[in-house]
Amino acid sequence: MTTLVDMYAKFGCVAYASAVFNQMAVKNVVSWSAMIACYAKNGKAFEALKLFREMMLKTEEDVGPNSVTMVSVLQACAALAALEQGKLIHGYILRNGLDTILPVISALVTMYARCGKLEVAQQVFDGMDKRDVVSWNSLISGFGAHGHGKKAIDIFKDMISCGISPSPVSFVSLLGACSHAGLVDEGRALFQAMRKEYGIIPSVEHYASMVDLLGRANKLEEAAKFIDDMRIEPGPKVWGSLLGSSRIHCNVEFAERASTKLFQLEPANAGNYVLLADTYAEAGKWDEVKRVKKLLESRGLQKVPGRSWIEVKRQIHSFVSTDEFNPQIEQLHALLCELSSEMKEKGYVPQIKVVLYDLGEEEKERIVLGHSEKLALAFGLINTSNAEPIRITKNLRLCEDCHSFTKFISKFARKEILVRDVNRFHHFRDGVCSCGDYW
Repeated sequence: MTTLVDMYAKFGCVAYASAVFNQMAVKNVVSWSAMIACYAKNGKAFEALKLFREMMLKTEEDVGPNSVTMVSVLQACAALAALEQGKLIHGYILRNGLDTILPVISALVTMYARCGKLEVAQQVFDGMDKRDVVSWNSLISGFGAHGHGKKAIDIFKDMISCGISPSPVSFVSLLGACSHAGLVDEGRALFQAMRKEYGIIPSVEHYASMVDLLGRANKLEEAAKFIDDMRIEPGPKVWGSLLGSSRIHCNVEFAERASTKLFQLEPANAGNYVLLADTYAEAGKWDEVKRVKKLLESRGLQKVPGRSWIEVKRQIHSFVSTDEFNPQIEQLHALLCELSSEMKEKGYVPQIKVVLYDLGEEEKERIVLGHSEKLALAFGLINTSNAEPIRITKNLRLCEDCHSFTKFISKFARKEILVRDVNRFHHFRDGVCSCGDYW
């Protein structure tokens, strides 16, 4: 039964895995761990932590979680930026002597880095008696996600000098770090070094990272040529990188080229239609927006709703833009309206171009003010102390208006705010974001 759970998990069939798990009359630590891992690795971190709590309540002390369980739980904490939960898990690891197991400590490094605590991640890494390539990759990836590309490259050089050979994942992390920091020349050099110096043949992930690096830097012509010259067939990840970059720079030509390929390769992925429609909307091509939306509807597809999570007093709270069930929802909307009005007097201009509907300005403002990350932010302002940073996780890319709004709030409310979207970390303080408006 546990192997069945694991099999369904590997194919991403979470509902089937859950059904098998729930039918098990007897569950041991391996079966609990398999189901927690299924949730953690399939984008359901919230469910992973919930099941872990259930496991702790239902299992006997002598059959408690093991190192495999801990890795999955730490991955879930990292995905939600649930720092306080992660600290509790760290304490459990220390009390139960699991701090000598390499995968556990590497997962701890990742967890602290993805919760915005790079200095703690570095401390955990420095305290390791033995390090493998996974440990180094965890640190490289952590600094890269925060936009510290040059630091990530320095860590890579330290790894090489310690005699550790890089893995393909090392270069995915490095190229991602270069992309977030706009280090185009460094990224090109690393891509060339993969094959020439380390004998690693680039995979689709590496090609997609290079397209992302070039595209974000608005070198879309070069990115397109890079795709044409690829030695392997470009898949959805590569074309997806080009589409995402075209959306950022509002390049209709390349957005159309990429989306044409993507509609053939993954016709059921609603996100591709939305990115193309976003590009048309920003370019003012409303007839094209309507055409794409009709295509989306005719294929029975729905846009993935924006969802944001925030941890307050060791509890994870989830928000969606249409959330009407939160007991504080009226208070949250009232606070956001009040803040928006006050910030407009200080220079805040709502970025209503992100709204895909041909509506009036006032209606567009109302829509952007209800975005999930703003609701999470308002919840954090109401329910945290003045000195306590706010940490938010978003399942999609942070929109231009939420980015601008959060910058103003960090200055206006004198609050440190960390937002991790699907691409990277945004560290807001005193009206400035660590990404330098490059995301």
